[in-house]
Amino acid sequence: MKTSIDLTRLAGRIGPLPNVASERTRHLRARTAGVKATVSVCPYCAVGCSTLAYVGDDGKLLDVEGNPDSPISGGHLCPKGSAIFGFTVNEARWTTAKYRAPYGTQWEERPLEWALERIAQLIKKTRDETFVRERTVNGQNKRVNHTLGIASLGGATFGIEENYLLGKLMHSLGVVSIENQARI
Repeated sequence: MKTSIDLTRLAGRIGPLPNVASERTRHLRARTAGVKATVSVCPYCAVGCSTLAYVGDDGKLLDVEGNPDSPISGGHLCPKGSAIFGFTVNEARWTTAKYRAPYGTQWEERPLEWALERIAQLIKKTRDETFVRERTVNGQNKRVNHTLGIASLGGATFGIEENYLLGKLMHSLGVVSIENQARI
């Protein structure tokens, strides 16, 4: 059996509630008050939901929320997107490059400069070992100038500019397998 409650009659019996806010509560301000929001993109999937990142004057991330001006999500974020702030300020998050030597069992911390240099050396080595200048097709030598030993996979966090630069880099190396998972 469903009962209906007459809210107007109930409000008349209860009366106005007293203001229960303390003096301290009345003076509290949001941690994002007076801070400019920077528009960004959620780093997780290829949907490309827009976010607002609030960064303090000291460069510390204060909050991340969905951007209500986003035509894609209208300010809503999925559970992963909603966790961006917690992921970013997580004290257990790795902030240095980790390296495990071939056949090694332990991870070692290495400087970022070392990691970038190592990546560059391995890309150069792989390209040199797998680069094909010419290929014989129907008895004729055809210039191909490519490598099938390297592939590139972009992501949804890349904007147009980053994808353009990544594409230029990969094409200049002769990479054929270039893909970006973002389909928006």
